[in-house]
Amino acid sequence: MEIETEVDRDLEITEIADRVMKAGGPALLFKRVKGSPYPLLINAFGSYGRMAYALGAEAGREGLDRLASEIADLIDVSSYMGFVGKAKAIPKLARLGCALPLPAVLGAPCKEVVEDDPDLDSLPILKCWPQDGGRFLTLPLVFTMDPDTGRQNVGMYRMQVYDKKTAGMHWHLHKDGRALWEKWKARGGRMPVSVALGCDPAMIYAATAPLPPFIDETMFAGFLRKMPIERTKCTTNDIEVPARAEFILEGYVDTTEPLREEGPFGDHTGYYSLKGMYPVFHLERITRKKTPVYNCTIVGKPPMEDCFLGKATERLFLPLLKMFVPEIVDMNMPLEGVFHNCALISIRKKYPGHAKKVMHALWGMGQMMYTKLLVVVDENVDVQDVSAVAWKAFNNIDAGRDVVIVEGPLDALDHASPLPHYGHKMGIDATKKRPEEGHDREWPDDIEMDDATKALVDSRWKEYGF
Repeated sequence: MEIETEVDRDLEITEIADRVMKAGGPALLFKRVKGSPYPLLINAFGSYGRMAYALGAEAGREGLDRLASEIADLIDVSSYMGFVGKAKAIPKLARLGCALPLPAVLGAPCKEVVEDDPDLDSLPILKCWPQDGGRFLTLPLVFTMDPDTGRQNVGMYRMQVYDKKTAGMHWHLHKDGRALWEKWKARGGRMPVSVALGCDPAMIYAATAPLPPFIDETMFAGFLRKMPIERTKCTTNDIEVPARAEFILEGYVDTTEPLREEGPFGDHTGYYSLKGMYPVFHLERITRKKTPVYNCTIVGKPPMEDCFLGKATERLFLPLLKMFVPEIVDMNMPLEGVFHNCALISIRKKYPGHAKKVMHALWGMGQMMYTKLLVVVDENVDVQDVSAVAWKAFNNIDAGRDVVIVEGPLDALDHASPLPHYGHKMGIDATKKRPEEGHDREWPDDIEMDDATKALVDSRWKEYGF
């Protein structure tokens, strides 16, 4: 939906977009933003249909699940064993080869205009919420490079604008960008950083995905879109960025410079994340298309646009979890849990304590370590039906036996833990209990009508007048 009315980038766009997002509305293109010559796009990912379309999948959650199956098939090592397996693997490997990023041999649209005296104030960067510390880049693809290997990393980290040439670089303790910053800091001097704004949707998603360190985000984006991402080298550093980005912000972080206060920021938790000390990004040059569109998002109380990015991750990475914890049947990370706070898991239970084994396995896997609440149910429970899970959890647990409390790392945005980055997590075993687990009493069956009666009522339904 295009909006011709002039709007303010401070708070007004957020209020409009928030209402539209919560109503399940369309993507919004604001064509006249006060104080900027550039139009602004928001809510591009704000539905299951748009999210699936962005990744080249069929519409809806089913399309994401099918794409997840393709990923699982590709990484299934057993399918490559033996002569027949190797022959069948050729098409898979060919698709993987097509995902490799390519140089932009026909030119890079992101370099159509070069601004040697760049000004962040020219961009329609939002102040999202009343208590925010300032205006924030909310959908930046931050490209960095390992000083030892030259390997690039892409992450999405919010950036608070301090003035026309500096911004905060919100690298959390557990993020790859922070680890690379520490490597550069050990060497001293400047760390090259380039920020892409407005890329192929698959590239934007890949920057948010919890990929293992050895998987290149640009290659993953190419795999999702079934076409390579074209890249071009920046004009002031050796970082390669998407050639068709709307804007490229080229600059650096001075690792010898003192950290600067950043925040607060109205975050995806629905609360303001607190102030903190972070590195400073210095802008040296902006390159852009001739007529670029500024891409952004807002976060806050769910449901919001980022919920659909998170749901895509839930579906696409479920097969990877199943490779390491094959007893998992399905997973649901409810929007109200803002993804790192709650996960509902169904399993094929085979032995005493199986649910607790799954809890500890998940807490040991990547970003699942942030999950403050895990609820585990039996395989016949549909975890996409939160009401069904709640019914099982409310009825099936003995608190002393079935509740697990552990200590460990937590997300940097968690405001409830007594200490930053560290606190307690809870697991709830809502599965049917066995005598081997200390439950000698008879466990009652769920109330279900018999199949014959169901069939009878089905056949006579119209007779009843419904």
